[in-house]
Amino acid sequence: MDIPKLYNSLLILPTFILWFIFIYIIGYFIIFKNWNNKYRSEASSCLMSLSHGTPVLVLSISSTFFLETSKHSNIIQLDLASPNAPFHNLVLEYSIAYFLADLLHYTVLVPSDALIVVHHLATLYVLMTCRYLFDHGAVAILGILVLAEADSANAAGLFELLSPWFYGYYSVVRGVFGPVYVYKMGLFFTDVCNGGVIIPRWGWISWIVVIVVGIGVSILWVLHLWIDLFRQRFKKKIKKLS
Repeated sequence: MDIPKLYNSLLILPTFILWFIFIYIIGYFIIFKNWNNKYRSEASSCLMSLSHGTPVLVLSISSTFFLETSKHSNIIQLDLASPNAPFHNLVLEYSIAYFLADLLHYTVLVPSDALIVVHHLATLYVLMTCRYLFDHGAVAILGILVLAEADSANAAGLFELLSPWFYGYYSVVRGVFGPVYVYKMGLFFTDVCNGGVIIPRWGWISWIVVIVVGIGVSILWVLHLWIDLFRQRFKKKIKKLS
């Protein structure tokens, strides 16, 4: 799958950033203009997230699995440390642009939400080192994006976010598939990149650390939601009995 030569232009990342800022402005001044100021900014941020999540899910699957399986006969043989293809870099830059734009939103309007700011900075570290510093490993990183955006797309499509169906789906993706993928990723890098020739040892180890911490926080978050859900249901049963 060829990418037009325009991709090589340095304008691609700024263009993507302007695209997300445009979506934010449309949300803030048009779609949610009658909302309370606090919720207007949050809703506009969510609108940017929606415009990022589903396209990145589709593009990551396309660029990672379709391109790579055209080189290899089996998905299991994917080279997680292979050089980034132009399509890989395009998807990485689209995600980088989103996280930069959303980071701008949080640092300016919601600086107190430190956890989200740290999450975005850590994600940008992984994406930007993969894209600009190492120029290898996009297959592995886009695989993580597939898992991350799969449950995000599911969450965005639910009418009620506080749903046990969403909790169950999220728990399986983040609590089962995520750790298994990262374990396989770690084994691959230990075997192939241990000498630090393709990707420096500190580079792929730092990726693993960032991803493991992110998955751990996600698991704790959904565990808290499960506990809160059962607590509320227990209270309702107590009220019915009293």
